[in-house]
Amino acid sequence: MPAGIGTAHDGQALKVLIVTDAWAPQVNGVVRTLEILGSDLRALGHEVRYATPEGRITVPMPTYPEIRLSLFPRRSLENEFREFAPDAIHIATEGTLGLSARAICIKYGIPYTTSFHTRFPEYVRARFPFIPEETVYRFLRWFHAPATAMMVATPSLKREMESHGFKNLRIWSRGVDVDKFRPIADASFDFPGPIFLSVGRVAVEKNIEAFLSADLPGTKVVIGDGPARASLERRFPDAKFLGQKTGEELVRAYAASDVFVFPSRTDTFGLVMLEALACGVPVAAYPVQGPLDVVGDEPVACLDEDLARACRKALEIPGVACRAYAMERSWAACTRQFVSNLALEPAIEG
Repeated sequence: MPAGIGTAHDGQALKVLIVTDAWAPQVNGVVRTLEILGSDLRALGHEVRYATPEGRITVPMPTYPEIRLSLFPRRSLENEFREFAPDAIHIATEGTLGLSARAICIKYGIPYTTSFHTRFPEYVRARFPFIPEETVYRFLRWFHAPATAMMVATPSLKREMESHGFKNLRIWSRGVDVDKFRPIADASFDFPGPIFLSVGRVAVEKNIEAFLSADLPGTKVVIGDGPARASLERRFPDAKFLGQKTGEELVRAYAASDVFVFPSRTDTFGLVMLEALACGVPVAAYPVQGPLDVVGDEPVACLDEDLARACRKALEIPGVACRAYAMERSWAACTRQFVSNLALEPAIEG
């Protein structure tokens, strides 16, 4: 094997290799989660390296061109294993890099962990309705089965995946950077209020059309980009499509809004909801798994099958309650949880 792959003991600094097909310049919940994870792992004294499509020959993923799939990455990836000699390997995605890392680990008997970030069967169904969901679940079971742990964000997702035959499931929760995402008193939009904001990839699986179709006062603002943006802009000319925003510009957009609207029915978590709450903005969403896991019946959100009614009711929620709720959900505890799930047994060398 990659000779020199490391071993680790309780309490010592680890060398962690994270393999992901999703990476910058993409802006989505998976990329943000992995970036924050690496930053927090380093803050805890660990060494982190990412194996990503960056610097490799890639092709765009069908129907999701922002994701670049690496072509034949196995040899270069194996060299990265040898050079870095990690104590723990985490495969975050099921793309070509993830498949190559899985093959390397199995070939050399290296223990590793995986995580489940996206409702891939529902994603595929939205684009290719002729592909049965069970076919996709069969692939996912095959992909994740050899891992010592498959990490999922919430207890309800864990139960759901168990019902589909997945094993070795462990919780890796999500948090929010409450220092970065915060209320800003002078943040504002130059649009008629109230402001209803949605942040995320503008694509069919995000169900943004439901938000844009809702009968609401004020202005609907959409931040993000994606393949559905052009058609939605044409259909809903009164909505404001502001494109992709990051950093302080994104924080100010949250803070300038009155309600954060999360229309997705398929997200496994929805990190953007916590970001909005940290900025003092209440959430309106459907009563489905992602929102139920993030906010449940807490008085910081309105969950209703009538999304417009949820939006109007959310206007009554005080921002101070939203901020207080987010303050209890920091990233540090989530990162320690991730470390406790890692596979740290000695690798088989060859």
